Amino acid sequence: MKNYKHFTGFILVLLLVHCQKTELPADPGVANLISPVDKETCLDGVSINDTQSNVNFVWGTATGALSYELEIANLLTQSTQLFSSDTNELSIALSKAEPYSWSVRSIGETGTTPSVSDPWKFYLAGDAVVNYAPFPAELITPRSGANTTPDINNLVILRWTADDVDDDLNRFEVYLDTTDGTTLNQEIAYQAQETQLEVEVENNTVYYWKIVAIDLNGNQSSSGVYTFRTN
Repeated sequence: MKNYKHFTGFILVLLLVHCQKTELPADPGVANLISPVDKETCLDGVSINDTQSNVNFVWGTATGALSYELEIANLLTQSTQLFSSDTNELSIALSKAEPYSWSVRSIGETGTTPSVSDPWKFYLAGDAVVNYAPFPAELITPRSGANTTPDINNLVILRWTADDVDDDLNRFEVYLDTTDGTTLNQEIAYQAQETQLEVEVENNTVYYWKIVAIDLNGNQSSSGVYTFRTN
């Protein structure tokens, strides 16, 4: 009987230990971006040659982060580069006179979910460039691949945002068709950072659309083509 009590007590201890909740580590915090500054021409790049400059990326340390991933996207070519770092600073060689966005992913302990900062945009200065093309417009709705229901008049709203470091954004060319997004639908004047436009469509059709932003000096940039299907 004595041995039976000892055995029962041992089982109870095992059960208590097993039932205790294991405290999971907290997810890492979001890194605060510092430099390059958002929506500014990057003037502090260190020229390497005629086509490239080193850009120093700096962000604040995030709580619980063991490492970071720096993501840099070329907004003209839509290409993306990913760099790992154990510190909150990296120097990267980039092509001159082109627009970029960057963000930082904070990575914590195993089992935690990485945290991602909001992206910042900048234009890397080029040799003897005095005026820059607008940032490529960011298409908001319809999202690429989305299904969209036209209103009773068979109209769909296109919505996008656009920025220009020189503050001389002048107009937009709106391209819309059912093949490849190369047909000019209409041209409208720039009025605000966020723009929307109603366009007539047909039901049960796949459409391709893009926005070309043009400044007062004739410099232009393209958003890239999005698609959507009407119901």
